[in-house]
Amino acid sequence: MVEFPVLFGDIGGTNARFAVHETPGAAPVVLAHEKTAAYPDPSAAIRAALAHSRAAPPRSAILAVAARVDGPAVHLTNAHWVIEGARIGRDFGLASCRIVNDYVPVAAGAADLDPAGRDRSILEQIGPVLCPDGGARLVLGPGTGFGAAGLVPYGKQLAIVSTEAGHTDFGPSDAEEAAFWPDLARIEGRITVESLLSGPGLARLHAGLGGGEREAKDITERGMSGEDQAAQRTLRVFSKLLGRLCGDLALTFLATGGVYIGGGIAPRILDVLNEGTFRRAFEHKPPFSDRMRKIPTCVITIADPALAGLSALACQPERFAYDGQHWVA
Repeated sequence: MVEFPVLFGDIGGTNARFAVHETPGAAPVVLAHEKTAAYPDPSAAIRAALAHSRAAPPRSAILAVAARVDGPAVHLTNAHWVIEGARIGRDFGLASCRIVNDYVPVAAGAADLDPAGRDRSILEQIGPVLCPDGGARLVLGPGTGFGAAGLVPYGKQLAIVSTEAGHTDFGPSDAEEAAFWPDLARIEGRITVESLLSGPGLARLHAGLGGGEREAKDITERGMSGEDQAAQRTLRVFSKLLGRLCGDLALTFLATGGVYIGGGIAPRILDVLNEGTFRRAFEHKPPFSDRMRKIPTCVITIADPALAGLSALACQPERFAYDGQHWVA
């Protein structure tokens, strides 16, 4: 059980977002969005966030981090922080501190989303309006990096399976991709999912397609405005690759309950995702194309999708099964 008030943290390679959930029946109090690079360690960022808040001092913490949580010291994949539950617990006098992969709460928050009903205000369906069944769900997202997790029914619980799908190899699947693939920059000799389907990946893709060096934000803005053909092509290819990868992972998890896309990029390129290239790539999985056509694909359009999931983990601990680091005083 989690002792309230609970400190929530959603810690990525660029931003760290904090909130305090004072009681199970109340809404979390959002504290601050801090730049990860602006602080030497997570305790310094938490201290700054709490200093500007009137929320009650936390008694426990659940921190979602953009990294593989496989030991007492967790190194952020795309930033310099090292996160230790024991240190944070001692620094703030907590009774307990949980560290989980950043897509664990996104998966928990997606457990009850209904893309065809009441949640349409925070979900944008890509392709036809479809209803999910009671099967597994997949959450993923291109942002500073690439995260993904499965939400799999298991008895009376929902098992959250975090992954490192972003670090798997990615290759061309047709003549268009084979033509530009040799021009893509490699990282340690590899082209991975994250090296293309992320903010930095968008920049690599633009350069590999002959558009030159540009920041991801600039590519997105120029491509969506229609003023730059190279940027438009980059977004179209990005959409196609994302659709293909979403389909591959949906098959991996048999995610008939739907695919839910978070991250900072997808909400900004909704019109491109809805042009059709994304769904065609998603569905083109013979001999299972007919099954793929029945799986809904949605973009989560709210800025902090992890917050609702962190609240669910704190208030319904018996509902979810997931791995992570758990420190107790």
